[in-house]
Amino acid sequence: MSKGLDTTQDGQTRSSGVTRRRFMKGAAATAVVVPAIAAVRSSRTEPLADAERWPTWKNTARWGEWVERPDDMQPALERHVSADVVIVGAGFTGLSAALELARHGAQVIVLEREFAGFGASGRNAGYLGGGVALEYDLFLKDIGKERAKEIVRYYEDAVPFVEGKLKEHGIDCDYNQSGLIRAGIHPSQEEKVREGVRASAEFGAQSVFLDEAQMRARGIPPAFLFGEYTPRGGTLNPGKYVMGLRRAALRAGVKIYEDTPLLSYTEGSVIQVNTPRGSVNAPVLMFATNAYTPQLGLLADKVVPLRVSAIETEPLSAAQLKSLGWPRREGIVTAHWTMESHRLTAHNTLLVTTKRLHYPYGSKTPNVPDYDQYRELRIALHDRFPALKDIAVRACWSGYVSFANDALPVVGATGSQQNIYYSAGCSGHGVASQSMVGHMIAQRIRGIEPPLLAALHHETPSTLPEPFRWCALNGALTGASAMDDWLNRRVRDAANQRG
Repeated sequence: MSKGLDTTQDGQTRSSGVTRRRFMKGAAATAVVVPAIAAVRSSRTEPLADAERWPTWKNTARWGEWVERPDDMQPALERHVSADVVIVGAGFTGLSAALELARHGAQVIVLEREFAGFGASGRNAGYLGGGVALEYDLFLKDIGKERAKEIVRYYEDAVPFVEGKLKEHGIDCDYNQSGLIRAGIHPSQEEKVREGVRASAEFGAQSVFLDEAQMRARGIPPAFLFGEYTPRGGTLNPGKYVMGLRRAALRAGVKIYEDTPLLSYTEGSVIQVNTPRGSVNAPVLMFATNAYTPQLGLLADKVVPLRVSAIETEPLSAAQLKSLGWPRREGIVTAHWTMESHRLTAHNTLLVTTKRLHYPYGSKTPNVPDYDQYRELRIALHDRFPALKDIAVRACWSGYVSFANDALPVVGATGSQQNIYYSAGCSGHGVASQSMVGHMIAQRIRGIEPPLLAALHHETPSTLPEPFRWCALNGALTGASAMDDWLNRRVRDAANQRG
């Protein structure tokens, strides 16, 4: 069977308030009120006057991400070749799989539409995290407590897996094993954060609650009142990490063809993959394309791309760094409905990501700037770090994460011979987990079934068809943003009253 780009394939825990599961289930009902909510959002006014000057950033900040086109770009495929395994996608998943397969003597070809790390692997916040802040209420009822514990173990084990690979391949990616903090910025978020600590303990993720005194003792900036701290993991430069995997793969004999998009493939005991100027025959095909997978003919009714953006400041001065405190430089995410992410880099810049998410109609993934999201991130920067309100932004970028309705990975095999493997649905937890899942899929291709890979197999709920999908998802995301904005205004008003 020939596949082109347009084909598609086919325990409770304690909680308080509205759960994400209930919120997402109600998303379909919001389809009829999306215009009204959007109108409310567009009519609100921001109290930060200098935020209105944010559009001028277009003339000062560069459009980029952690990784740029490498100097040693691998040539595009321009002939017919054969391999034992062909992998589509040169990010964490695809390169990790290629390394494991090559280690056992397989001839591996990796096809990459742009260059290694062009997608989410080169555009994320760089958090090497485990099972903290998982969306338990989106999947626990469907899979049960015991399966949930196995999935948490998968996320937790992925952190030391990557740490081991950094040492094995000699990858210097500015890794800071500082741990991570999920922080509250308003007293109303405390129960939510404490619930996260309880869930982590119940399902096997290591974390502790830090009250305000403990946060100040650690030197965490004062906007973050309390938090769930996990000592596992930390922050890294994902661009350096993915390029390190690329170098290791090339050294191992993996053939990488960059600037080589997939056009179509034909199923069978030997799969033929077609590109603009060449083709590959292999008995095994693996899709390691995450948010881009629906465009390639798989999982179009299982996962969706969500647009995420980031801004990076100019390097902070010594005085600015001293005023912040933050000696251990833990990565911080907030307990909003749509989190904010704040971290310092090895170059003393401040990186702010997320806050706003958007689903593009038809699961398209255009590579274009998102000025509205950059403006919102600048406001978040001002809110959490008022002393840095005048700092310049040096760079900004946008990209896509892959999300399933239950916020769990989507991993499996398909095709008439069950020889087409896939992984998607990182849901913002991909640096560690997608690296390890690539390795585990490679083991499965070799005939070994890792127990943690088997634990990931489950029935992923289907998405709505268009246009209902667009209305429901963006309605839910808009509603979440409206609630976050309301809370942020409360925090801002309280700060203004204090003087």
